[in-house]
Amino acid sequence: MFRSLKRYKTLRKTKKVKEGDGHPLKSYRLWDIFTRSLFYTELVDENNHTITYAVDFKFWVEEHKAELYRNGRHAGSSKLPAVFPVPGGVIEVGTGSYGINRMHVVTDEGNAYPLYPDKRSLRGLRLWLDRRFPRVSSLIGKLAVFILILSLLISLPQLLEMIFQIPWLIENIGEFHSPITLPAAVNLAIVGAGILAGYERSLTLRNHWLIDLETNYWDN
Repeated sequence: MFRSLKRYKTLRKTKKVKEGDGHPLKSYRLWDIFTRSLFYTELVDENNHTITYAVDFKFWVEEHKAELYRNGRHAGSSKLPAVFPVPGGVIEVGTGSYGINRMHVVTDEGNAYPLYPDKRSLRGLRLWLDRRFPRVSSLIGKLAVFILILSLLISLPQLLEMIFQIPWLIENIGEFHSPITLPAAVNLAIVGAGILAGYERSLTLRNHWLIDLETNYWDN
């Protein structure tokens, strides 16, 4: 039943894909790290031909969309979350609080693997660090998880105290006082550290509904 539901959701998302107009893919430049992300994958079609697919994602736009390119030519576009049919499966694209957290090829057998980012992008540099210095990369990843968990444990009680200042809650449930009270500057620093940690996880396409403080947008 679960697989049938997932297939239904996947099929529903593929219907959002609009046909491409064939324009060429713009090369990724150094200054594009502030405006777009670009990912690639190579797949083999039924005729045993290797096809290069690229997914372009732009920041700072009113409506976020994923643009699919096939061998350098625009093949389709879709609102997020997006599912693009490709040989042997689909490409799934989704975002969370800190940006892209889903950019994977999912085969017809259910196996999933991420697309690789352009080497000049921030994600590409993060991938280079992971391959060149795996121990350092692992330490950074673990530190990000630690910061997010710590931020959650510190911020949640204080957030609950603010919520329980609503008169209706006080009258019907009672008051709640946080066991943790920190200065505004410290709370601001914790929020900043949490944002950086969350962004670091998004660079590696890692996401967890709890420690990243978000619901799973992909299931919408």
